[in-house]
Amino acid sequence: MILLCGIPSEPSLATVRVQLDKLGVPNVIFNQRRFASIELEFEISGGRVKGFVQLDGSSYRLEYFRGIYTRLMDYRHLPELVDEPPNSPKQRHCRSVHDTLMRWCEIAPGRVVSRPAPMGSNFSKPYQAQLIRENGFMIPETIITNDPDLVREFCRWHKRVIYKSISSVRSIVRTLDDCDLERLDHIRWCPTQFQEFVEGYNVRVHVVGNKVFATAVSTDATDYRYAYEMGGQTKLQATDLSNDLAERCVRLSQTLELEVCGIDLKITPDNQVFCFEVNPGPAFSYYENYTKQPIAEAVARYLAGTQ
Repeated sequence: MILLCGIPSEPSLATVRVQLDKLGVPNVIFNQRRFASIELEFEISGGRVKGFVQLDGSSYRLEYFRGIYTRLMDYRHLPELVDEPPNSPKQRHCRSVHDTLMRWCEIAPGRVVSRPAPMGSNFSKPYQAQLIRENGFMIPETIITNDPDLVREFCRWHKRVIYKSISSVRSIVRTLDDCDLERLDHIRWCPTQFQEFVEGYNVRVHVVGNKVFATAVSTDATDYRYAYEMGGQTKLQATDLSNDLAERCVRLSQTLELEVCGIDLKITPDNQVFCFEVNPGPAFSYYENYTKQPIAEAVARYLAGTQ
């Protein structure tokens, strides 16, 4: 049996569930929004992890789950907690349920996509960039600073500079322009990451076990994820990687202990490969919808142990 954790309507979670059903693999949902009725308990005895989870009135032994897929939103932002005062009984129960789930996911036998500790590499972009470089990928020249003068000097060295956050919180990647330079003193209160702009085309690579699904992205926006909102255009198309690059992507995912991940690459006109980030919980449904690549099926097969 497979445990799917998150909100059932979330696209990536929903498509994996559809594929599990097609494969005839039993699965149940740990619905975050129903945390009030969820009970979860485990212990380690004789070197084995034992326990149970109660979902929608049914109880399941943890030992029965051979795969766990987590697509959890921050429980503090659940609609059911919007009007709750801090540290209320409802808040405490929700926190306890999610904390227990994360602790179990860290040590549960079987396949977990993804375990909390390996996902932590994405909490700091600078730290993860060092791991990426150690695995043979190029990274853009970067400074992280709250000193405006250093940024101005960096800009003199590079024709085009982009900036983004250094945390795991999603931010829009923007090109540093004259308006930004005028308000550059604001970074004194918020260290920011600045990078040289890399010419070329974007490639999102989804790694699932030893399978690789690559999507070429052509766009006129600095951050293609927000091209539409900014009046730009984006085109996604399935593409093939060279055997060497595909193998490097698999090795990178294995080094980070992320059997399912999304790797953001940029390939320059002279075929240099830069790696910006490895997303430990990729929302792959966006890419699958455009390219029809069977990513959800691959994730379902991985969880079921048939890949």
